[in-house]
Amino acid sequence: PPGHSFRRVTLTKPTFCHGCTDFIWGLAGYQCDVCNFMSHEKCLKNVKIPCSCIATSLVRVPVAHCFGPPGHYKRKFCTVCRKSLDSPAFRCEVCELHVHTDCILFACSDCRQCHQDGHQDHDTYHHHWREGNLSSSARCEVCKKTCGSSEVLSGMRCEWCGILAHAACYVIVTPQCTFGRLRNMILPPNCVRLYSRNFSKLHCFRISENLQAEPDEDDDFDGSTPGSTKDVQTSTDSSKQTLKIFDGNDAVKRNQFRLISVPRIAKNEEVVEAALRAYYINDDQQDYELQTFTQQALLSDDVINRNHALDDSNTGSVFRESTPDAWIIRAKPKDEEVIRIYPAWLKVGMAYISLRVNKDSTTQTVIKEVLPLLGRQTESIQNFKLVEVLMGSKQVQRMVLDSQELILNRLKDIRKTSIRQMNQTRFYVVENSKSVVRVNLFIGGLPPQLSAEEYTKILKDELAIKTNVVSVSHVYQAQGAVVLEISCFSEAERIYMLVKDTTVNDKPLTGVVIPEVMASKIPQNCCPLLVFVNPKSGGLKGRDLLYSFRKLLNPHQIFELTNGGPLPGFHTFSRVPSFRVLVCGGDGTVGWVLGALEEIRHKLVCSEPSVAILPLGTGNDLGRVLRWGAGYSGEDPYSVLISVDEADDVLMDRWTILLDAEEPAEGAENGLAEPEPPKIVQMNNYCGLGIDAELSLDFHHAREEEPGKFNSRFHNKGVYVKVGLQKISHTRNLHKDIKLQVDQHEVELPSIEGLIFINIPSWGSGADLWGSESDNRFEKPRIDDGLLEVVGVTGVVHMGQVQGGLRSGIRIAQGSYFRVTLLKPIPVQVDGEPWIQAPGQIIISAAGPKVHMLKKSKQKQKKTGS
Repeated sequence: PPGHSFRRVTLTKPTFCHGCTDFIWGLAGYQCDVCNFMSHEKCLKNVKIPCSCIATSLVRVPVAHCFGPPGHYKRKFCTVCRKSLDSPAFRCEVCELHVHTDCILFACSDCRQCHQDGHQDHDTYHHHWREGNLSSSARCEVCKKTCGSSEVLSGMRCEWCGILAHAACYVIVTPQCTFGRLRNMILPPNCVRLYSRNFSKLHCFRISENLQAEPDEDDDFDGSTPGSTKDVQTSTDSSKQTLKIFDGNDAVKRNQFRLISVPRIAKNEEVVEAALRAYYINDDQQDYELQTFTQQALLSDDVINRNHALDDSNTGSVFRESTPDAWIIRAKPKDEEVIRIYPAWLKVGMAYISLRVNKDSTTQTVIKEVLPLLGRQTESIQNFKLVEVLMGSKQVQRMVLDSQELILNRLKDIRKTSIRQMNQTRFYVVENSKSVVRVNLFIGGLPPQLSAEEYTKILKDELAIKTNVVSVSHVYQAQGAVVLEISCFSEAERIYMLVKDTTVNDKPLTGVVIPEVMASKIPQNCCPLLVFVNPKSGGLKGRDLLYSFRKLLNPHQIFELTNGGPLPGFHTFSRVPSFRVLVCGGDGTVGWVLGALEEIRHKLVCSEPSVAILPLGTGNDLGRVLRWGAGYSGEDPYSVLISVDEADDVLMDRWTILLDAEEPAEGAENGLAEPEPPKIVQMNNYCGLGIDAELSLDFHHAREEEPGKFNSRFHNKGVYVKVGLQKISHTRNLHKDIKLQVDQHEVELPSIEGLIFINIPSWGSGADLWGSESDNRFEKPRIDDGLLEVVGVTGVVHMGQVQGGLRSGIRIAQGSYFRVTLLKPIPVQVDGEPWIQAPGQIIISAAGPKVHMLKKSKQKQKKTGS
């Protein structure tokens, strides 16, 4: 089987086969010495899964993974050593890779390719298979039997279209991937371009590093703490001994070793073999030797003058009483060897070319030999370069080799640094092309309403930008944001790192790396979904949703609102001919996104995208009205996306509220201060004056004092109740402190303590304030009728009865233009945001065009095609 070294082992505990997932009866099974793959004897001939030691060589396009901080993952298995993840482990934020902290160095760069970066770009997509960690109910697409298991790493899943298959079946699935059921919502990876070079993957996908759990950067945290190896407990058995093995100078510098346990009377070859396996290398042990770990051995390049204990004449037991317990494994020098040269896309259908090199071979001679084999013999070798690619799990590093470099010397140097790295290194022959560098950086938090020249000046002063390589490509004046186009990687990195610690007028700047969406390549029927998630909303469920949506869609279409707000997302999608929006958050978050959309609409090619809601907040009234539910309670994110795809387009009114305080704010001396300038706010759901706003304000203050307690909907509602009970004995005289005019007519107010303007038929977490009985005086309310309903409540008790469905409010008026005069300071709240408003005028009128919202459709439509 591919790359494995199986041997028969005696089973001491219940064991399952990684091939067929059935229990292995009896006492004997077959286990791979390198990757721990376990198999029945009968299943050996069907093993299709390659061993971890050759996984790197099978990668088509090297793409680094995106690891967040380590966490605890139950019932998941490590991709490298196939064992379960008990201790804290890493997972990739973009694909389903899970890996132990000390296996992370051996994982290869086989992540999903979510954008083009100038290396090996292509337009057809193949399935991106990942093994294991499927639910035990998963069914194979080919044979329709179950292929998942919660006991072992087994079963395959394509990380784009989600198709599932057995390891034995997936090889016959057609390689082309069509992105599955969500294909119309996915932003196709070949339409996204991002030149990222040294930006970490977290920066490229705008994933905020939550700093509490992040290991300290300076420790050069590489995942393998000194001496961490799960398998080897220091042997209590006196016939065995435990040795530290380093794989080269780099490991010695970082003090990263692997432990192996070998018999005290082991032969030299056995120890070398055990050492290679610990590093997931399946080469012939005769090409390697052990060198005692001493400083001078590191410094001397003299390979022959070795520790005498390893003299070839002494083939007996290596280990005498005085055996050192630390060794370095070294590759023996060779006079010639065979290397693989990868042609990238120069010749389709050819993975690599094997080439014999000797001590005279240079980069130039290798290119000369390779070109005829690619059918490019007529071309000048000056047009090509040889690139050395190190395919690490966290970073893919590329280095162009000098044309006179001796290839064997280069191989010797890599192996001396680390034989593990040699196993992850490839050589590509690449056509020289004019490489274009274009990094787009969004900078927010600047003072609003300035010109491009003024913004450039601020950035020159604060960030010392080099204007020969940095230009301002877009200006968003109202929001105080610009997009920079940078044609030099190091300058882009410098600005990005500096922005994090810069404030302008006491406001911190935000910097976001923005991908470029090539709108002309988006297929006709594709309407990608732009997803905004507020990770702070609704009991912190936002974090898990971010992770799920990045997996199900292209991570470039998922935006965290805490990282620069909605603008980076709308800017990224500004040239997309047709898209939809999904907002995950409370009503306040929805209002924020709709407000931003209103401001930037004129700069979007698709100026009226429809907006769906995944309610994460406490009230979620708009979510209820549009049938998205009272609050997200952990439904499968995949079915959420299907519902968005099948949702119906509806229109909704939005309202503008102009607040014009006539008197100066309180506390001004002698009343000579200027009155506050008029304030304009947008409203989607409702606007409350008096008691309703007062409760909201008290809740707001409580939340600001102890935000940590407010991470569950239940607790949040409990606080509302407590705040309300303290207000029961209020007197009812709001009607004496305000005057109301509806469509130019004065309206007499009854004796009330709260006045509420409602746009949608749900208030205060789902209560129907207007009531359902018909009334000759008023139209039946709708969310798109261009009218607001005005309702009064007599106090906290009345509000409680409305919430409980026992009564409705007092109907006062219905209209499209309102003027409220405040005679004294009164609490006001708009869509859950409360404040105290000074005496003056409040004018409410319809805002701009109606917005397109998505309403969850009632019946599940059966859509054909998986």
